Amino acid sequence: MKTGWTTRLAIVALAAAAFADASLPSHAQDAATPEAPETARTIADPKVAVDQLRWLLKPFAQKQLVIEANGWQGLLEAKVNQISQAEIGVLAQNQQQKTPDSAAAADGTPPPAPAAAGTSAPAAPKEALLESLTALRAERTALIDRFNIVLAELTAKGGDAAPYTKYRDAVSEVIVDVSDTSAVWKYVTGWLTSDEGGIKWLVNIAKFVAILVVFFGLSVVLGKTASKATSRSQKMSKLLREFTVTSIRRGTLLVGLLIGISSMGIAVGPVLAVITAAGFVIGLALQGTLSNFASGLLILVYRPFDVGDAVEAGGVSGSVTAMNLMSTQIKTWDNKSMIVPNNQIWGGVITNISGTDKRRVDMVFGIGYGDSIEQAQAILERLATSHPKVLQDPAPVVKLHELGESSVNFVVRPWTLPGDYWAVYWDITRQVKETFDREGVSIPFPQRDIHVHQVDAKA
Repeated sequence: MKTGWTTRLAIVALAAAAFADASLPSHAQDAATPEAPETARTIADPKVAVDQLRWLLKPFAQKQLVIEANGWQGLLEAKVNQISQAEIGVLAQNQQQKTPDSAAAADGTPPPAPAAAGTSAPAAPKEALLESLTALRAERTALIDRFNIVLAELTAKGGDAAPYTKYRDAVSEVIVDVSDTSAVWKYVTGWLTSDEGGIKWLVNIAKFVAILVVFFGLSVVLGKTASKATSRSQKMSKLLREFTVTSIRRGTLLVGLLIGISSMGIAVGPVLAVITAAGFVIGLALQGTLSNFASGLLILVYRPFDVGDAVEAGGVSGSVTAMNLMSTQIKTWDNKSMIVPNNQIWGGVITNISGTDKRRVDMVFGIGYGDSIEQAQAILERLATSHPKVLQDPAPVVKLHELGESSVNFVVRPWTLPGDYWAVYWDITRQVKETFDREGVSIPFPQRDIHVHQVDAKA
């Protein structure tokens, strides 16, 4: 009787336990069993296409990318180990050739080939080892290319790729005994004909050149389009139009250069980081140059002058012939070409002589105190109004201006076009002298009367 109850209780306990296990949710059951360690998912095919691998890595978080980096590093370690064994075999072959075997047969029979490291079988011939090395190095290069993509993705998502990078750099070097001409020749020819060596770089260089040619043509087309578009704007100066067109052309070439570099398998991000860091250092060292750059931008935006304008700026007077972001080229009136820093121009007074459509010519003429004021004024008014290059609106101004020490001075102020300024100035000055002489009006010059008083010495 007791045995029957004991049996029944055991059956009930087993059923309860089975029911309890069945009632557990699936995740609880999973938690009860130890998880298998995660493995790299992308190393199943070590020859996976580079672009495909890049997209395969996109969804991975930092944790999984660390696993992927470990997996690819493991593949690289195995390949480097194979290369090391082959290199040891080549060294053994070279050593055998340098050290004759004392136990060689008397009839000159060559000694047997040495055994490879860690084995008792005869080593492979040197030629076969060198061919194997060429293939292994190409495979190592392919692995490193894919390893670099994994490391770039890991870095982009906040991971620390420094340990992997150091290992990659350490095992990437190629050691060739230059005294072994056969090994050197085999390495060079093998690299040139390898899909991961010379052929790869030949294709990359061809793509790089093709991309540059395409973007060069595109820059020309965009430059001409921008030139036509900006030439229709009346608010843009010629300097700003030239700067805009040049910037579009050079910017297009820069984009093409970056795309070409990327097509060669070179990461553009580190290149841009280096350029940015170098630019920051150079900027600190060349603060004056940056000041000229900023001044050039302000000149382009506010347009105080344009190409062909007559200006007085930066202590130089002449006609503007060209300008860039660093300096302005001015041709002086005596035909000297002056390069003036933009900072010096923007930091001083800028006088745009030809910035308006009219310019007043200021002249002063003096007559003697004994001459007729009415006659002199009539002559000056006639000459000023009759000149063909003098504008009638506004009308010329001829007024008695001052009583000088030795002359009565008139101001003559005709208006003319900016380009006719000096022609009017020189013509009227000559005509005034000739007319005054012909009609008897004197042009006095400074003089001083000295009266000498004799004093009697006896007094």
